[in-house]
Amino acid sequence: MSELTLLILRVGFLLLLWFFIFAIVYALKSDLFGAPVRKLRSDGSQPPQAAASPQANQTQMQQPPAITPSGGALPTAGASGTARTLVITSGVASGTSIPLDDDFVSIGRSSDSTLVIVDEYTSTYHARLAKSGSEWILTDLDSTNGTKLAGESVHKPVRVPLYTPVTIGKTTFELRP
Repeated sequence: MSELTLLILRVGFLLLLWFFIFAIVYALKSDLFGAPVRKLRSDGSQPPQAAASPQANQTQMQQPPAITPSGGALPTAGASGTARTLVITSGVASGTSIPLDDDFVSIGRSSDSTLVIVDEYTSTYHARLAKSGSEWILTDLDSTNGTKLAGESVHKPVRVPLYTPVTIGKTTFELRP
């Protein structure tokens, strides 16, 4: 083989090696830091690129109904009825409402979760809400920082009453009819 051919093979092999190194670094970065997140504008409107996603439209800022189920009185924890929506009451996505159409809701930092909570105190797969008859059962998935229901740590699957605060990381949400 000529020296030119060997030089081209060496350079090609070196480029291929660097390609694999960058691919590994990119995969590690994605695993460690998660997917990039778009922030909502301070006026509550969406950036133009976020409005194009149908899934983003379902979970973006929706105001809760002005009329309460009790006819104007404040709701109480443990109220009876069937939960139809999950409403984030505090945290980065405060005011976001998610319809409870499926039989379970996965919660965590992972982009494939039903409810994606992006904060440093939330695990990738943090918790799960599962429908059992007309009730919703909350299960902590061995998360690092835990899950709280009405201020109490959740160590085993528990029933979630309506209007009872569930805290995961810095985010609190409730189930509402």
